[in-house]
Amino acid sequence: MSTEQKKPKRNFVIISRMFKLILALIVVFFLSFFITITIKTSHPIDFIISEYFDDTPTDQIIDNYANEKKIPNSMNNSNKNNNDNEINSNNSNENNYNSESESQNSENKSNANPIDDSTISGRIERAMSIKQAVNEKIQNKQHYMKLNEIPITIRQAIIAVEDSRFYSHSGFDLESIARATIVNVEAGQIEEGGSTITQQLVKNLFLSQEQSFTRKAEELVLSLNMERNFSKDEILELYLNTIYFGSSFYGIYDAAMGYFGKEPKDLTVAESAMLAGLPNAPSLYSPYVDFMLAKKRQLIVINAMVKAKILSESEAEKARIETINLVGTTN
Repeated sequence: MSTEQKKPKRNFVIISRMFKLILALIVVFFLSFFITITIKTSHPIDFIISEYFDDTPTDQIIDNYANEKKIPNSMNNSNKNNNDNEINSNNSNENNYNSESESQNSENKSNANPIDDSTISGRIERAMSIKQAVNEKIQNKQHYMKLNEIPITIRQAIIAVEDSRFYSHSGFDLESIARATIVNVEAGQIEEGGSTITQQLVKNLFLSQEQSFTRKAEELVLSLNMERNFSKDEILELYLNTIYFGSSFYGIYDAAMGYFGKEPKDLTVAESAMLAGLPNAPSLYSPYVDFMLAKKRQLIVINAMVKAKILSESEAEKARIETINLVGTTN
């Protein structure tokens, strides 16, 4: 009798949490949509009308906004004849745009004021200027590797176990979130995560580990903007260079050298699979902390690679039984 009474209550809890999740995603979608339009133009209503209701080119509205942004600068310089002459000279040479002006623009971007994300206005600026925010986080990163320098086996292993739909979603994966929510509610504890690689990246770069609706909403907004401003390969590259692999190792290069004394290009399939399993819970799965847990996690990664048809069953079996030699130890 008591079991029958618990079932409707559990079903109600699942439905209630799913409803809250869907509502949160809707709010985040419209917030992100508003931020994106604000970035593009100072006339969001005109932009929406031109985009969805008439034939006015939206590029024209964006160009008008760009021109508006230039007006204050020219007005500030209009008090001096010399400055007026410089502006006229610059305007007359616009058609002669060359590589020197490109490098000057890149210098101006690099000299932009750092984003202060300790305030609400700073967080909004971070969402609107996501490229600058990312650059500030990685510009001093040692051993940064381009994606084509990272072996495809490592990339495939990470995607297979962390975010199998990485190349098809737009920053968050409703299917994975719904599945993880149901699994976790039924289990009464966190057994499966629904975060995408993009979400993990922005959380690792910008956010705390606080579990709150506000932080989760900010994570989703940043993830959507990351997807709009970076390609999938760029996001994966950033992820592999910044994610935490446990034992004080951040990034794939430091993790490969720290655990195996090898550069990533020299890792075996078994070693790559072990590294790919660490970001899920690096403090637990680090082979320096608990080798057996790390080995169990490695087997999960190998099975995921077989399921994704990255490895054949014979290749997987070879990786499963391969001896893992950590730096200074033999297992």
